[in-house]
Amino acid sequence: MRLIILLCTALFILSVGWHCRSEHEVQQVFRNLDPEVDYVGMETCRSCHENIHETFIHTGMGQSFDRASKQKSAARFGDHALVYDEARDFYYYPFFKDTSFFVLEFRLDGQDTIYKRLEEIDYIIGSGHHTNSHLIDQNGYFYQAPITYYTQEERWDLAPGFDGGGNLRFSRYLTSECITCHNHLPQAVEGSLNKYHEMPTGIECERCHGPGELHVREKLAGEIIDTSKFADYSIVNPKRLPRDLQMDLCQRCHLQGLAVLEPGKDFYDFRPGMALSEVMNVYLPRYTDSHERFIMASQADRLRLSECYENSDLTCITCHNPHQSVREVDQTADFNKACQSCHGGEAQTFCSRDHAAKAEEETTADNCVHCHMPPSSSIDIPHVNITDHYISRENIRGKHIKTESEGEARFLGLKILTKENATDLDMARAYLDMYEKFVANDMMLDSARYYLDRIKGQAEALEVNVQYLYLRKDLGAITKLTLPETITSPWTAYRIGEAFFQTGDGQQAANWFAKAVEGQPLNLEFLEKLGIAQAISGQPDKAEENFRKVLSENSKRPIAHCNLGYLLALEGNFETAAYHYDKALDLDPDYEQALINKSAMLYQQQEIEGALRLLDRVLKINPDNEQARMIKSQLSK
Repeated sequence: MRLIILLCTALFILSVGWHCRSEHEVQQVFRNLDPEVDYVGMETCRSCHENIHETFIHTGMGQSFDRASKQKSAARFGDHALVYDEARDFYYYPFFKDTSFFVLEFRLDGQDTIYKRLEEIDYIIGSGHHTNSHLIDQNGYFYQAPITYYTQEERWDLAPGFDGGGNLRFSRYLTSECITCHNHLPQAVEGSLNKYHEMPTGIECERCHGPGELHVREKLAGEIIDTSKFADYSIVNPKRLPRDLQMDLCQRCHLQGLAVLEPGKDFYDFRPGMALSEVMNVYLPRYTDSHERFIMASQADRLRLSECYENSDLTCITCHNPHQSVREVDQTADFNKACQSCHGGEAQTFCSRDHAAKAEEETTADNCVHCHMPPSSSIDIPHVNITDHYISRENIRGKHIKTESEGEARFLGLKILTKENATDLDMARAYLDMYEKFVANDMMLDSARYYLDRIKGQAEALEVNVQYLYLRKDLGAITKLTLPETITSPWTAYRIGEAFFQTGDGQQAANWFAKAVEGQPLNLEFLEKLGIAQAISGQPDKAEENFRKVLSENSKRPIAHCNLGYLLALEGNFETAAYHYDKALDLDPDYEQALINKSAMLYQQQEIEGALRLLDRVLKINPDNEQARMIKSQLSK
């Protein structure tokens, strides 16, 4: 009997040990993964973990986001801070006035300032190790400012992606996808793209440990566990996660790429200890030179490519202590320990001072990272050097890795990085999102069509097919589809509405835009499109109501001002219409339709010279504007 009891006990212990490493069972063991467990905030964590808090707040995560202040900003200010966007002919000048931070956008004609717009900066995003970017809060709607400070080169320049004619000025949405990596979890307003009730100021403890309500309740009740000997399953300790889930936790934010949410999920659904693929899948484009060129926040992908990762139990926290800033440790000694834990004396022997001197003129002996994880530029963020986490004997500082062809890199396809095998529907969604968000190349659409053809007949493929036809600009084909009464995705309803709008059916367009608004009632773009469709389908009162609703939410929407001005001009209310046209042009001096609409109103008021001046302004901006050219020809006669 004693033997049977011992065997049963041994089997029980083995099963518990296995359960702790099983992805499914981890979700049961760490009890704070229950969706009912709430977050408590970093100050609550600090009340017991002051020593950890004191070091964590100096890390890149702890410094990731804060209110705009001189203390938070890493930037240098002064006359040298002037930034010029040659493609769009705007200047930007950042400055502090007392304790308030502003960016002035202006345009010159010779020595004369012919346009200016002043915006106050409310938040600074980024620890300052590489960059500071800048956010504007417009009645809870968050947008990125068009200039960034690049710390390593101590220079101001256009924000990443804003150069080469891509300057969105003050209209780039800060969506949950972006905010939830650069900050803790804000309280998003349901039904909006970029409106928030509350905005935290930095990544907090519970982003890596999960919600703390259960943990706090048990500690206050006296349930104390000696964590040097036992696991406390009331809260996630990342080092106790199996390797795959530990990596999923880190690559939630350190695997920047094409993130495609699973149906019904949002970016707030992931909790430490979950498989990332339960919430989203992340894809990266692979090119023939991808081993050399990479995007900035791709540390997890680069590490996974390394032989060190493939042939060991290496994870991110093998080298990194998330509670301590890399600036405040002896990087050479601390990181070398991780290398030498596997390579031991081999590293000491191989990396002699002569070897290091050959790698670079400066003496860098016994510094594994310096040679095998060299600082490199990224393909998405200018003016920065980041540590390349692809650890390799080939990836040596100063050594060029030969590609298959030294010519232009070839696209090889999208690689899913969050699970072993993607479904055909997964891949179709990924290629369409890649086209829509990053690379508008027909090969992305061709690849999506290939996967869509393999899933014909599946009900869930309808919405993906609508997206494909929309991006192909085959809008007539969308209107001929057998469309269900209920569409789960507001964006699908929007695309269907746009198809009917562009093919001239304003009433059907309004119906589908209304479905989109029903799904996202504070998506201001949806509301504006609904208003336009209502206006052209004989519902001016409803249209005016929607435009006024947009402006009550955010008064800095030029489209809403322009279209409200148009409706008021039709009513003969020229004075108020002119106010809204001027507001639209104060916000966007190159808004061609606002200039044309205002010129038409001036013509109605017999102000021909003023109308012609506005049309000349349109044609200076866009000489190919046929509408302006035709109206000018008529007015000139």
